[in-house]
Amino acid sequence: MRRYNELSGFMGWFVVMALLFMAGCGKEVTFYRTVSIIPAPTEIVMGDGGFVLERNTPVTACSKDGTVRDVVSQLVGNLQGFRGGITVETDEARAVSHPSGGIVLTTADAPPGLGEEGYELTVSPDGVLIRAGTTAGLFYGVQTLLQLLPPPSDESGFALPAKIPSVTVRDIPRFRWRGMHLDVSRHFFPKEVVKNYLDIMAMHKLNVFHWHLVDGAGWRIEIKKYPRLTDIGAWRKDTTGEPWSFTNIWPPEPGGPKYGGFYTQDDIREIVAYAAERRITVVPEIEMPGHSSAALAAYPELLCDNAEPTNREYGNSGVFCAGKEETFAFLEDVLDEVMKLFPSEYIHIGGDEVPKRFWEACPSCQARMKAEGLADEEELQSWFVRRMETYLVAHGRRLVGWDEILEGGLAPEATVMSWRGMDGGVAAAKQGHDVIMTPEHSCYFNLYQGDPDLEPIAWGGFLPLRKVYAFDPVPEGLTPEEAAYVIGGQGCLWSEYIETPDMLEYMLLPRLSALAEVLWTDAERRDWDDFRERMIRQYGRFEALGLTYARSAYNVAFDIAVDNTMFDATIVMDSDAAGTEIRYTLDGSEPVVSSQRYTGPVTLAETAHVTALSFMDGRPAGKATSIGYVRHLATGKKPDLLHGYSDGYPGQGDYTLTNGLMGSKNYADGQWQGLVGNDLVAVIDLGETKTIWRVSSTYFHNPGVWIFAPTEVEYAVSDDGETYTTAALIVNDTPDDTPGPIIIPFARDIDPTSARYVRVRAKNIGVCPPWHAGAGGGAWLFADEIVVE
Repeated sequence: MRRYNELSGFMGWFVVMALLFMAGCGKEVTFYRTVSIIPAPTEIVMGDGGFVLERNTPVTACSKDGTVRDVVSQLVGNLQGFRGGITVETDEARAVSHPSGGIVLTTADAPPGLGEEGYELTVSPDGVLIRAGTTAGLFYGVQTLLQLLPPPSDESGFALPAKIPSVTVRDIPRFRWRGMHLDVSRHFFPKEVVKNYLDIMAMHKLNVFHWHLVDGAGWRIEIKKYPRLTDIGAWRKDTTGEPWSFTNIWPPEPGGPKYGGFYTQDDIREIVAYAAERRITVVPEIEMPGHSSAALAAYPELLCDNAEPTNREYGNSGVFCAGKEETFAFLEDVLDEVMKLFPSEYIHIGGDEVPKRFWEACPSCQARMKAEGLADEEELQSWFVRRMETYLVAHGRRLVGWDEILEGGLAPEATVMSWRGMDGGVAAAKQGHDVIMTPEHSCYFNLYQGDPDLEPIAWGGFLPLRKVYAFDPVPEGLTPEEAAYVIGGQGCLWSEYIETPDMLEYMLLPRLSALAEVLWTDAERRDWDDFRERMIRQYGRFEALGLTYARSAYNVAFDIAVDNTMFDATIVMDSDAAGTEIRYTLDGSEPVVSSQRYTGPVTLAETAHVTALSFMDGRPAGKATSIGYVRHLATGKKPDLLHGYSDGYPGQGDYTLTNGLMGSKNYADGQWQGLVGNDLVAVIDLGETKTIWRVSSTYFHNPGVWIFAPTEVEYAVSDDGETYTTAALIVNDTPDDTPGPIIIPFARDIDPTSARYVRVRAKNIGVCPPWHAGAGGGAWLFADEIVVE
């Protein structure tokens, strides 16, 4: 249930319901003994007894600067009929340091070593005491207190009065940058939705909101000096319901439906203030020099002279001309207004995925390179970033950019946000630069979190709950001194396929809970099994708050291994949710509660279609998932590859194409083998002459992630491995701009033929086509099982 108009976001509602202890007196009070705190605290010690929250419980707060009022407001501001009394004191000498039957929040006499965000929370029969050195620490202590309350049975609230078990919590975050990103360019979300997003972050003790306000698909921030940015750049052709990556969005059709929106400067101030009350810093991102089609549709004079002013999202260069002084005057003017709106120390300037083909042919850019003594366009990009950093530093700010800003040389004081894996962050840390780790493989919440066949359409990839939890922002190989430059990490939520608030929450939760623990809790304190148990309560909180969350964690995941001798398949089944029982079948039928119960690894020696489903209390808890195993003439025969597979996508290694296992719509499931730019040419020695009547192979297709099906596949056979005869040639009739993810089989029955060798040649498209975001770059070919029958 949405309560945007009734309360200031669901956090306010959560506080109200948590503390509505003015009703229900006379009921028997029981302890809430199950403590389930996310993220897990540094130290927790259980005591005896507990404290009863009554309707007359007093609240006393003290901090030297008075900002504790915000924390008290978060705690009791929306309580109807609250009569317990609130005392706010700014004189620390008069501070109350003992609860005396109430709730006390104080920054006086804080225990040492808590830092800027740590706290100590004590619950005893005498009351509740939260101590911290700052009001930020008090705020986080309040978030923990809320999780100690008994869970609400439904949206009507908690059983009251409420009794909290005695406990002492000492808690200090591991990282100072605990962030979450939101892209509002591809799809725009009203300010009420953004506030809801901030509430979810606050609940999880996250403290940085990276607001991706600008990109090629839309300009979302009002800039007074340049009104066309929102008059033109904030609106595009309405492509709702169409495949995202391949639609013309500039310009909107005259008189046709338009899509878009923007935040006024008053909206921005309101959201920044709302975030500050929740101890969240808002870091704006103003993309440059690339991903700027929206701005350039409004002010095409800032393009290179050889670039088209409007076309598809990526059809114009989407890149500011680096040779024109007008470009920098414009960007500095924009940043002036941005810096007035955002008090953040950091300003993000993007800097990623800059196509340089227009710079290469632009007289102004080439003249700039000559004048500045720059060797190539990579150095021109670095020069661009350094110039913008100089401007920001002169105004007391710090520049953050994606890891591409390393290319051509890193700006002197820049902070690197590493998204293309961890290598960029490692390189920056070794150079003495601050680093924020947000690698796509562990932190991009626009990736699928379950079987793509069972999930709403997403960008691609696969990022289940357990993989987020396994992420560590500090990679191996850094010295302690270098590791200190890793100031934290964040999740990223890109909105190409996120059109509604419900879908936004679905992609965010529950993975945000895992990331929050990664960023708050010391690595040695983290425990996957314990986290899964605590998530049972967290799911209940989500439901009580009316939040939409993915139940993909309840789906069964398969871990498969094929031995290199008998080539039998051993399948291990598990789910990311605790407390489930798994039932499975081998014939593809959907399991029921009476189906075979999974008790340990299942070994397959024959073709089978394994389908599994998790159950709780005798009822299905998730959706049925499947995996296929095919035993055929080539099973276990190592292919001889003309071009080696990519180190990044090796599948299961040398036997991937003949291990009997079929890949899913998740290209990172370990059953797909990837090559970039090259054809797949595989020769399989069957060991002896066999009669062959059918050949097939399957390929992944998802242009959104640079993966294209082959243009054609040839099957040839041979007796001696030297002279081959074509048995089948299959031409791909699927257009290359067909959106994915889809799996395209290339199968053909042939006249029965005796042969020992089978050669498969799948022709790669070679380079991404002109209409594609990666036009001219190497195209990926992903192959799965080669089946010979």
